[in-house]
Amino acid sequence: MSSMRSVRVLVATAVPAERDAVARAFTGDGRVVIAAGVGPALAAASTATALTTAALRGSPYDLVFSAGIAGGFRPEAPVGCLVVADEITAADLGAETAEGFVPVTDLGFGTVTHRPPEALVRELAAATGARPGVVLTVSTVTGTAERAAALRARHPRALAEAMEGFGVAEAAAAHGVPVVELRAVSNPVGPRDRAAWRIGDALAALTEAFGKIAPVLESWKQHDL
Repeated sequence: MSSMRSVRVLVATAVPAERDAVARAFTGDGRVVIAAGVGPALAAASTATALTTAALRGSPYDLVFSAGIAGGFRPEAPVGCLVVADEITAADLGAETAEGFVPVTDLGFGTVTHRPPEALVRELAAATGARPGVVLTVSTVTGTAERAAALRARHPRALAEAMEGFGVAEAAAAHGVPVVELRAVSNPVGPRDRAAWRIGDALAALTEAFGKIAPVLESWKQHDL
């Protein structure tokens, strides 16, 4: 790869408000931000379509981001903080049994975890102040303390939950493109309390974070791509 070309990045968010928050700070050649849709299935389909289209045009992406707001597990990820995934894990892909939840991998199928490039995760954390850890992908947002406790029991390193990361990661993996997930915490994981949500603050934090990462990506490209 020529060192003269900027790293090409696809950022997949769920909804237009997240897309616009990223796009306000993350502009330039080869940087595309899309609202891929809510949930892992639609996010995977939209991301795969964008990756395929770019490849067919002869301008494939070097990196995919899953980005947006998320619920944070207290006390490690309070409202307002940033989280960067060192593991992107499907939390509810599997089977319920009499002994408890069994991930799909234990049933002999597929995968439940994607691991972003370690060096990139470290550099993004240093540049943005994001906390590295596991980001869970769920199809149903947690709404009770019991569910939050069960997720933490199965995933002790989990910092946040969102609904798209694993789908985006599956699409990226199918195209052989590295993936990373960056989230701004808008609410605690647990009982739903809309009065405690800080969506505007989280979107502002997302904008600020993406304003700091362009140099990180260029440095990473030189050493890792």
